[in-house]
Amino acid sequence: MSKLYIVPTPIGNLKDMTFRAIEVLKEADLILAEDTRTSGKLLKHFEISTPSQSHHMHNEHKTVEGLINKLKSGVSIALISDAGTPAISDPGFLLTRTCVENNIGVECLPGATAFVPALVNSGLPNDKFVFEGFLPVKKGRQTRLKLLAEETRTIIFYESPHKLIKTLGHFCVYFGEERPVSVSRELTKLYEETIRGTAKEVLEYYTNKPPKGEIVIVVGGKK
Repeated sequence: MSKLYIVPTPIGNLKDMTFRAIEVLKEADLILAEDTRTSGKLLKHFEISTPSQSHHMHNEHKTVEGLINKLKSGVSIALISDAGTPAISDPGFLLTRTCVENNIGVECLPGATAFVPALVNSGLPNDKFVFEGFLPVKKGRQTRLKLLAEETRTIIFYESPHKLIKTLGHFCVYFGEERPVSVSRELTKLYEETIRGTAKEVLEYYTNKPPKGEIVIVVGGKK
């Protein structure tokens, strides 16, 4: 019986790939990729020729049993997502949990993930924080925001650029216009930026300058 390796990949800058990650991907028998076309560019860049197959939110429930059987037969599998650490708002949790339930070894390598640099960049307290990932799109969104309005720890969210202004507007309503907010965009990439201020100030900034790229929002807790 072999092992499942969880392998982080760069969130933008290819120089953030670790030597160990490259080694594991080269030595694995199979690579599971969220999108084989996206990951194919990364694998080609680092001259990794290990066979790969798609593993994403739409097929993971159908393929998990077969993957467990492969692992039990001695096949070593490395799991990657399009960017960052798998299972953090990406596919990976289901397979990891099933491996644990079947006493199959799981090893997660340290590496790139977007929320850690965004948290540190924010200048907001980082000794205690909560990671919320993406807010509900419709159902449950208002309820979630009302609960989080009372959270005293720093809160971290992921958001898409076309929903950022709407979300910042909701923060003004539920958290208050003066709540400190930091928005990090395009981390590790050429046009990386972090905008800090009150919820109202950051909303005004992005209302006048529509955002692009991957986004992490860090919000100060209730005082």
